[in-house]
Amino acid sequence: MNQYRKSDKTQRDMKEDTPSPRGVLRPKQAHDSTPKKKNGKKSHAPALRIVPLGGLREIGKNMTVFEYGDDIIIIDCGIAFPDDNMPGVDTIIPDFTYLRENKEKIRGLIITHGHEDHIGAIPWFLQEFDVPVYATPLTMKLIELKLDDFRPKVKSNKLQVVRAGESLTIGPFTFDFIHINHSIADAVSIAIHTPVGIIFYTGDFKIDFTPTSDVPHADLGKIAALGNEGVLLLISESTNVELPGSSLSEREVGKTFDNIFHQATGRVIVAMFSSNVFRLQQAISTAERFGRKVLILGRSIQNVFEAADRLAYLTYRPDTIIQINELDQYPPEKIVIIATGSQGEPMSALTRLAYSEHKLAEIIPGDTVILSSSMIPGNEAAIYNVINELFMRGANVIYESLSAVHASGHACQDELKLMLALTRPTYFVPAHGEYRMLYQHAELASLMGIPNDHIAILQNGDVLEFSEDGMEFAGYTEAAGVLIDGSGMGDVDELVLSDRLRLANDGVVSVMLVIDRLSNRLYGTPIVKASGFTYQSDMKKMITSCQDTVEDMAERLFKKKKPLDRAMTPDSVSKEVQKVLYEHTRRRPLVMTSVTVI
Repeated sequence: MNQYRKSDKTQRDMKEDTPSPRGVLRPKQAHDSTPKKKNGKKSHAPALRIVPLGGLREIGKNMTVFEYGDDIIIIDCGIAFPDDNMPGVDTIIPDFTYLRENKEKIRGLIITHGHEDHIGAIPWFLQEFDVPVYATPLTMKLIELKLDDFRPKVKSNKLQVVRAGESLTIGPFTFDFIHINHSIADAVSIAIHTPVGIIFYTGDFKIDFTPTSDVPHADLGKIAALGNEGVLLLISESTNVELPGSSLSEREVGKTFDNIFHQATGRVIVAMFSSNVFRLQQAISTAERFGRKVLILGRSIQNVFEAADRLAYLTYRPDTIIQINELDQYPPEKIVIIATGSQGEPMSALTRLAYSEHKLAEIIPGDTVILSSSMIPGNEAAIYNVINELFMRGANVIYESLSAVHASGHACQDELKLMLALTRPTYFVPAHGEYRMLYQHAELASLMGIPNDHIAILQNGDVLEFSEDGMEFAGYTEAAGVLIDGSGMGDVDELVLSDRLRLANDGVVSVMLVIDRLSNRLYGTPIVKASGFTYQSDMKKMITSCQDTVEDMAERLFKKKKPLDRAMTPDSVSKEVQKVLYEHTRRRPLVMTSVTVI
C-alpha cells in the first residue's frame, strides 16, 4: 500500500472529523515560520505556510490560509451542513481562531466561485475581519445578496470585483485568475505566485470541451504555461475522483431537455440547483424553442436569475419570462416552471408544489417534472418522498438515474489526470473531499509520477510549510468547525447535542412533585408526563411505575428520618426514575424533575 505524507497528530486523529462544539482550542505550540536548514542554522527567508481551515476530509466549509512572513491571504470561506447527529444545528462554519491570533497579518479574502460551501460563511467572517474581499462578478453579486439578507445585516465597503484573465498583487503574493468550467458561472482557478514558488489552486472545476454556446472551455493554455514555468504545489479538488472517465458535458443536458420538451404534452417543471446559471439558460432557451413561457419559482433561484440578468449572463426574449399571477393565462403545454427543490428541501418551491402547500400553484395531472441535479448523500429519503408525492399527483418525474438530466460540475479521473499532466507539480495536496477521496486522488497522482513523499494528505488545521528545504509539517491548529444553531456562534456544546439526540431518540419524561416540609411527606401523588418515549398503550403503565418509584423513594427516606427536601433533589429523583424506565423499556429518555417545597 502506498504511504503518503501525513502529519503526526495522534490526539487529533482520535476525534477526526468531529466538529468542535465551541470553536477551537488554541494551537498547542507556537510556530516559528522561519525555516531551519538541515545543519540547524536558520535561513533568512521565511517559509510559505499553508493552513487549511476547512474542506479537507469533508465536503464543505472550504477555507485555506496562505501565509508568508507578515502577510496572510485566505481563499474561500464556506459553510458545511449538519449531519443527523447534530439536531437543531443550522450550519457549520470554519474555525477563525488561527485568524484571530494573526489578525494583523490578514490582507484579504479571495473567492473562487459562488457556491455556499465557498461563500456561505462570509457574513460571520466580515463581522470580525474588516478586510478586502475579491471575487468575480456573479460571485460578488451572490455575496452582496448574502450580506444583505444576513441578520444583523453585514456591510462592507471593501468588496472588489476581479475577472478571469486578470492578475492581482497583494504583498508578496501575485494571483492569476484563470477561467475554469464548473456548475456556476464565473468560477476560477487561482495561480499564486509566491517567493517560494507557484501554487496552483484549482478550486472546484471540470474540463468541458463542449460547454454551452456562450461559455468558453477552461483556459488550458494558461494552465499549461504555468506548468512549463514550474508549479511548486498543486492543490486540486477530489469530489469525483472515484468516477472513471470524464464528466458529462453541459451541452448533453441541453440535448436531453430537447427530447423531454418534445414529448411533454403538459407543463414542464425543471428543478435544479439555484446557482447553475448554465442550466437555467438551457432551460429558458429550450422553452423558447418550443414556444413556452417561463416562470421562475423560488427565492434563491429568483435571486440568481436577477443577478445573472443584471450582468447580461442570460439571453432570452423579453416576453419569455412571466410572473406567477400570469400562470393561468396560458395553457399547460405553453408553460415551463423553473423551481428550487431538487434536493427535497422542505420549504422549497418543488416540495410545496408536491404537497399542495404553495399558495398560488400546484401540481396537476400531466405535468412533467425534471429533477436536473444529482442526489447529495443524505438527501435521498427527502428526494424520494417528493418524487413519490409527484407521481401520486399525476406527474411524470424524470431524474438522474432515468435520464441524462444532470451534468456534474466536478472533474472525474481523466480530468484530474489532465490537470496533473498540465501543471506537472513538484508537490501535490488533494483537497475538497472526504478521506477516501483524498486517498484515491493521492494514488492517482502517484500513478502520474509524483513521488509519494511529495504528496501530503492533510486534514483541517494542519500547518504545511514550504522553504528551500522542501515541504514539511510544522504543527497544527484546531479547525474542526463552529456550530451555528440560530441562537449564536459556537453556542452549541457537546452536552446540548447529547440532550437533543436523547430527545430525538428516546423522548422526554417530566416528573413534578411537592414536598411538605413540616410533615416530611409528599404532598399528593407526583405528576408524571411523557412525550416521544413509548407507545400510548404502554404509557399509563410507565407513568404508574414512575409514580410508585418516587413514592417508594420518599417512604424509605421518611423511615430513615431523613429530610425529604434535602434528600429528594431533582438529580436523585431523575436517577431513580431513569433506572425503572430502563429496566422496563431498555431506553434512556431525558428525565426532567421539578421539586417544590412548601
